[in-house]
Amino acid sequence: MSANSFDARSTLQVGDESYEIFKLDKVEGSARLPYSLKVLLENLLRTEDGANITADHIRAVGSWDPNAQPSQEIQFTPARVIMQDFTGVPCVVDLATMREAVKELGGDPDRINPLAPAELVIDHSVIADKFGTANAFAQNVELEYGRNRERYQFLRWGQTAFDEFKVVPPGTGIVHQVNIEHLARTVMVRGGQAYPDTLVGTDSHTTMVNGLGVLGWGVGGIEAEAAMLGQPVSMLIPRVVGFKLTGSLPTGTTATDLVLTITEMLRKHGVVGKFVEFYGEGVGAVPLANRATIGNMSPEFGSTAAIFPIDGETINYLKLTGRSQEQLQLVEAYAKAQGMWHDAGHEPEYSEYLELDLATVVPSIAGPKRPQDRIALADAKRQFLADLPDYVSDAQPAAAPQASASPVDEASSESFPASDAPAYGHAENGAGSPQHAAIGSQPDSGPSKRVQVTGPDGNSYEIDHGAVAVAAITSCTNTSNPYVMVGAALVAKKAVEKGLTRKPWVKTTLAPGSQVVMDYYDRAGLTPYLDKLGFNLVGYGCTTCIGNSGPLPEEISQAVNDNDLAVVSVLSGNRNFEGRINPDVKMNYLASPPLVVAYAIAGSMKTDITTEPLGTDQDGNPVHLADLWPSEQEVEEVVAGAIGQEMYTKGYTDVFAGDAQWQALPVPTGNTFEWDPQSTYVRKPPYFDGMGTEPSPVEDISGARVLAKLGDSVTTDHISPAGAIKADTPAGQYLTEHGVERREFNSYGSRRGNHEVMIRGTFANIRLRNQIAQGTEGGFTRDFTQPDAPVSFIYDASQNYQAQGIPLVILAGKEYGSGSSRDWAAKGTALLGVKAVIAESYERIHRSNLIGMGVLPLQFPEGQSAESLGLSGEETFSFSGITALNDGGTPETVRVSTETGVSFDATVRIDTPGEADYYRNGGIMQYVLRSLLRK
Repeated sequence: MSANSFDARSTLQVGDESYEIFKLDKVEGSARLPYSLKVLLENLLRTEDGANITADHIRAVGSWDPNAQPSQEIQFTPARVIMQDFTGVPCVVDLATMREAVKELGGDPDRINPLAPAELVIDHSVIADKFGTANAFAQNVELEYGRNRERYQFLRWGQTAFDEFKVVPPGTGIVHQVNIEHLARTVMVRGGQAYPDTLVGTDSHTTMVNGLGVLGWGVGGIEAEAAMLGQPVSMLIPRVVGFKLTGSLPTGTTATDLVLTITEMLRKHGVVGKFVEFYGEGVGAVPLANRATIGNMSPEFGSTAAIFPIDGETINYLKLTGRSQEQLQLVEAYAKAQGMWHDAGHEPEYSEYLELDLATVVPSIAGPKRPQDRIALADAKRQFLADLPDYVSDAQPAAAPQASASPVDEASSESFPASDAPAYGHAENGAGSPQHAAIGSQPDSGPSKRVQVTGPDGNSYEIDHGAVAVAAITSCTNTSNPYVMVGAALVAKKAVEKGLTRKPWVKTTLAPGSQVVMDYYDRAGLTPYLDKLGFNLVGYGCTTCIGNSGPLPEEISQAVNDNDLAVVSVLSGNRNFEGRINPDVKMNYLASPPLVVAYAIAGSMKTDITTEPLGTDQDGNPVHLADLWPSEQEVEEVVAGAIGQEMYTKGYTDVFAGDAQWQALPVPTGNTFEWDPQSTYVRKPPYFDGMGTEPSPVEDISGARVLAKLGDSVTTDHISPAGAIKADTPAGQYLTEHGVERREFNSYGSRRGNHEVMIRGTFANIRLRNQIAQGTEGGFTRDFTQPDAPVSFIYDASQNYQAQGIPLVILAGKEYGSGSSRDWAAKGTALLGVKAVIAESYERIHRSNLIGMGVLPLQFPEGQSAESLGLSGEETFSFSGITALNDGGTPETVRVSTETGVSFDATVRIDTPGEADYYRNGGIMQYVLRSLLRK
């Protein structure tokens, strides 16, 4: 029960139903607040307990100073938690382990139970092994169940053992798309109360639901566990960036182009740790699907959330996706009663302001390794050639130009006449055969290294640097958006009708975010055209965007690796970090689904698809992108005619039941899990080993050695294990020693429930560059416990250090830990024996997760770095002043010194009192467990 200090408790009547609500207008200053802060204000009014959440906290939000730097801590209680299986499995593993720990300490294991609705969607396990055939989907699902049976059995146990925990089985869709299409409430109803739907999720792209007016963001699995167990999220009242939208998107541009533009703008502006809120007359011109696309990529531009307020478009989408009439009426009535309905004429107060005229957006891609590196499509070839030398070691000189296969009629060089066609020009030179054309034949093709490849069908072709090895329509960012998905299918239709095919070296995959996508493709008669181009359904899951692209065809992989070719992927995803997409692919580009199809046909980044032909039609005439690009009217007609409410209501009727394969899985019983000592998927982790009911005092750190010295923009993909497991790595060796055949290794993500595998894969990304192991790339370091400090695997060195009781430290540059909210980036760091990280700056989630695992995040003094301080990484480090935490406060700095005479005051990045409590307890899980024991 709320303390109700502001007499805010009231009743909202909607039809025949009445709900208890907490009125925001009872708090002075609430009317001027941004929408997102109104959500936080309501949260505090409803959960005010006089201790952790007080009237002063509520006043602090009401009197929020938009110009102040964040300093006031509040406790935010999310209404629910959402998870995907990669991050969700370790959450359930930890909850199961906590039950045993509570039991061992004399408590009731049933006390470990979600107190808020927790939903897990299995979407990260399917791998695009099979592609380009009609039965690819069925084969990939069969492989998925074979690889993940243990994990799925464990999750089914969790669904029966824990209250308020539900699992959406495999083959349903991507978590964020399932969230906006079905799970999101927008306004929650629980215990007779109505209140804003809020959440935290174990995937950074949880922010996709911001497009529905739902405030939520990604957290690490350890924070999500705490939220499930009733612990509020400790946070500072943030600065809010008001992003004004005006105008409307021009013809030929897509939601992907818009979000890449916004990503570039906000990353350049600097929004880490801030809320972004969209307002203005242009908001009404942004369809809900586009809003979700923008919200989805909030982690790419670095904000905590990127939200659109509730308006008529929100209601229309909720209706389309099958929400009840009662829910629609409640959402609208609640938003209007609370002053949370978007009013284009009202401008709340914001901390900072940005503005974008949607009419200025141009077709774009992003790459080759960061989502914020937007490239206008017209400049894509030129920029690729400029970047290529960074990825090529011994390229031969560019080849001489070849004669075109057919001349182009002069008239075709004119701009496309249709008023609603994209502004793509036509080239004056043709291209070769679309099936077997050699690429890189233009004079300005840059470094070239042509390699002859013979496919399984006996046909030969040449590939070169820049060959598109992967073209994937994948990821929640775009596959939730029917406009770009229909656009892609229409491009495919026009291409097939003109006799075009994908190039033979391109692995083409289609992985929609929900079954609804294939329903409307089928209804519109578009599926056969995608199939004809090789974009057959491979699975309902994240696939390529998270590194589950599957292997390239053997002959392609061998040619790429034997000749060190810099081949590329083009995907409709949100992440393109180095080493993420496929181990054979060096350069990765984000693009809209229609452009993915276009690049699959063109086959090379050395083709300027805005001016050069993609191929030739049946009569030998060149075909340009403008010839294939659908008009807005064409897309709108398909969307209007093929998508209906019944698709959503039918598709989600029994969403938690699963298919026969899911239901046939045997389910263990009991309130504690029976661990299989032979399992290589699910093992009991050591987090609570030897834990007492009271925490030990915090100690200073001395005699620490550097495990890794890293540069700028080291992402959680570089730190956390992801992708395929190679046989010659510590993780591969572990699996081999435990009788697992190489073909059964599966991915790191699928084995997140086994800490032994995950520790061995931490800091083992193939693109990691550890500066103390010069000349290496991958999971290597120097082992200073050995004579002459030889280069060794990071895992092996850490075992030697821990055996000798030597603490470890990580040195890093700017934006350390950017990327997905991977809990294993922090868990693996802690289990390797790392006690502190010193970086120039952090991304929010990873810094928080380090504290949650008992690792101390420190920051170099302003303007300083490891280089400017002369740190090589070979020093021995000591840290003094940490013990001040034992006095109940948090020191601003600690003294860092080395035996070489370098010393400096590092800023302590424990930002809130709640985080300090977690650190004193050795981590957030230990804190929660001890708190439950005291109740």
